[in-house]
Amino acid sequence: MLFLKRAADVFDVRYQQIVKDFISKGLSEADAKEKANNPNRYTATDSEAYTLFVPIQSRWSVIRDTFHDKIANKLNIALQSLANANQEVLQDVFEHIDFNRQVGGKSTLNDQQLRKLIDHFNEQPLRNEDLEFPDLLGAAYEYLIYYFADSAGKKGGEFYTPRAVVKLMVRIANPTEGMEIYDPCVGSGGMLILSKQHIEEHGGNTRNFQLYGQDNNGGVWAICKMNLLLHGIPNARIENDDTLMVPIKDGGKLKYYDRVLSNPPFSQNYSRGNNSNPMEFPDRFRQYCPTSGKKADLMFAQHMLAVLKQDGIMATVMPHGVLFRGGEEKNIRALFIEEDNLEAVIGLPPQLFYGTGIPACILVMRPKAAKASSTQGKVLFINADAEFQSGRAQNHLRPEHIEKIVSAYQEFTTNGDYAGIPNYATVVTKAELAENDYNCNIRRYADNTPPPEPQDVRAHLLGGIPKSEVEAKRELFDAHGFDPMSLLQPRK
Repeated sequence: MLFLKRAADVFDVRYQQIVKDFISKGLSEADAKEKANNPNRYTATDSEAYTLFVPIQSRWSVIRDTFHDKIANKLNIALQSLANANQEVLQDVFEHIDFNRQVGGKSTLNDQQLRKLIDHFNEQPLRNEDLEFPDLLGAAYEYLIYYFADSAGKKGGEFYTPRAVVKLMVRIANPTEGMEIYDPCVGSGGMLILSKQHIEEHGGNTRNFQLYGQDNNGGVWAICKMNLLLHGIPNARIENDDTLMVPIKDGGKLKYYDRVLSNPPFSQNYSRGNNSNPMEFPDRFRQYCPTSGKKADLMFAQHMLAVLKQDGIMATVMPHGVLFRGGEEKNIRALFIEEDNLEAVIGLPPQLFYGTGIPACILVMRPKAAKASSTQGKVLFINADAEFQSGRAQNHLRPEHIEKIVSAYQEFTTNGDYAGIPNYATVVTKAELAENDYNCNIRRYADNTPPPEPQDVRAHLLGGIPKSEVEAKRELFDAHGFDPMSLLQPRK
């Protein structure tokens, strides 16, 4: 409904302007309206002049004034008519949306409820001039997606990555003007949208880059398409396909990208196809994991690495298991490390993601020989799992937590003498990782376990403060100009 109302309101402004222009040129009002009803006078491919053509049966005045019975069917027709009139950007987008959806033989929304919904949306015009800032409708849609993910439990994690995590990944990858950016498990499109915003915030031309994505869930793919359109991104190439089976192609060849950002579904099974329907471009994978046993994680990582341009960067969310499990996954880690693809492993706080409490990490990788000379043969391990804002059901990354991670990563990639941060960030050599049998468990290298509480049996038994504890705080006392002996009296 939000999308339908927004499209109709933006169209109406453009429609009235075209009518006015033709009347000023001497045409009658009827002829001017006929000219304005020509779909070719509207564009859906130029983000600067983004207007969908809205056919008569989808216009808000028709919905508002004539939809009083069998509303669900009429809304379905209105959506489908809108899609048919704008196939370049809306083909199949509304196939998974049904206002007449039934559960147990009964419609989930009746005419009275749908009429209230129409009246509610009728209260507020959604033209550009009515919005506080141009991307307000995109932000509203993002809020609805977030609210739905929050209430959807486990399923919420299938299409929504917390925006703080996305911001962190985008800042690490640092997409710039002129790049091609790809998310192979696009979900609601957050990685792509924040990449666009990152380019805008750094003064880049928002019409001089290209966004790509894939998702095999048709409903999620439709959410993504609408989300991108409401953010003023009509020309992204988003495909409804199984990424591992059917990657995006360019002229029949595998498509390559400057930046790849993704949060693949954790611990899924996958398919290698069969003789009649084989996996395309199998050379993307140097080592195959079992198709059963929920081991698709590093298959996604291999795909992302394979589709990077020679100077590209990828950042992907992974469960911690991929860092230390044996078998084929250990062999894949060894390949990443020996070919110097792995640049950073970032441990994230618990319970950031919807639907799972298992700890997750971010792998940052580059193609072979693409790392800076100062970081070749090295991997940065960041253990940020203790720095977060706790919430009732979800934990959150605050801006200062993101800043600390990004600063450590940027210092590592630009400073050849970077020594890390004690108990937080550690630089580990390829040789050391090989000695540890390619185990990338983060705590092995960046252990943030607090030191044990000092215990003094004599003090416990007889009372008093151990002198060693007073001495341990001496630097802090001196910084404040405080002499602890002004309050304490020495004993034996």
